[in-house]
Amino acid sequence: MEFNLYMGDRTQASRDEIVTAGYQELTTPEQVDEVMQNKGTTLVMVNSNCGCAGGVARPAAAQIMQAEGKPDHAVTVFAGQDKEATEKARSYFKGYAPSSPSFALLKDGSMVTMVERHEIEGHQVDDVVAKLQAAMQQVNK
Repeated sequence: MEFNLYMGDRTQASRDEIVTAGYQELTTPEQVDEVMQNKGTTLVMVNSNCGCAGGVARPAAAQIMQAEGKPDHAVTVFAGQDKEATEKARSYFKGYAPSSPSFALLKDGSMVTMVERHEIEGHQVDDVVAKLQAAMQQVNK
């Protein structure tokens, strides 16, 4: 199979998985800026085609949306695909280097914490969900 065709299929499947889980897909910098004006908690899932970490991050993203205390807003950008939207989202992640896949938790548009790739890759889905839940509980105190 041609590589670009395969990657296009893989990318679409990765996008669909996150949207089906309840995340709003942001594909432009303007959409990112608009969402960052929201009050409350916003969870940004930085999606990627990485098989190792992405195979943990996407199921964790779905599970956190079914958990108690889920975020007020859940959005996603796709690293390597929607480059300008991802760059704009990362401009809000003060104090953190680019990492994908990853999760950024913001409150009223301000950075709270991040679950970075090194905290996802090599870990279990439940471990990542627990980190996200702990972060949500901390910000909601």
